[in-house]
Amino acid sequence: MGPGQKGGGGAVGATVDNAEQGNTPQPFKSLPQFLAFGFGSGLAPKAPGTFGTLAAVPLYLLLTQLDLLTYSALVVLAGIVGIWICGKASKELNVHDHPGIVWDEFVGFWVTMWMVPTTWYTVLAGFALFRFFDIVKPWPIRFYDKNLGGGLGIMLDDILAGIASCAILHGGLYLLTL
Repeated sequence: MGPGQKGGGGAVGATVDNAEQGNTPQPFKSLPQFLAFGFGSGLAPKAPGTFGTLAAVPLYLLLTQLDLLTYSALVVLAGIVGIWICGKASKELNVHDHPGIVWDEFVGFWVTMWMVPTTWYTVLAGFALFRFFDIVKPWPIRFYDKNLGGGLGIMLDDILAGIASCAILHGGLYLLTL
């Protein structure tokens, strides 16, 4: 992995203040960085991806008040706009996937929770599953993480981690009803 790549999706050992990671983040002076850094949650000195996912939970709880079509449309829109947001912030920082860029974690978590009943245990399970897939990056997630650049590369591995997590959540919930 090159300098400044998030590697492990903001894994526990990732830090935001590494001098080799390009320009200093200024999320309170740049709208793309403010959004990409998850309203500041990506500034956590350790595990910014985990903190970004935590910051996505209250927004998810607000999104659950919407009907399914509106929720789905907003998540798709957040993903599409996220390609631009993350790409622009990445260019401003002069680094491909800065660990503090966590908009992809927001969208990945919201994908994880698509059509999942909202309870404390499904949110906890969704959080744990998403962080697992985002950090471990099994195939094909790892392939896209390593081979796609720009905002699409930043976003796609987390969206795929969200899809895998969502599938497992739905499968688990189905098995519990048998």
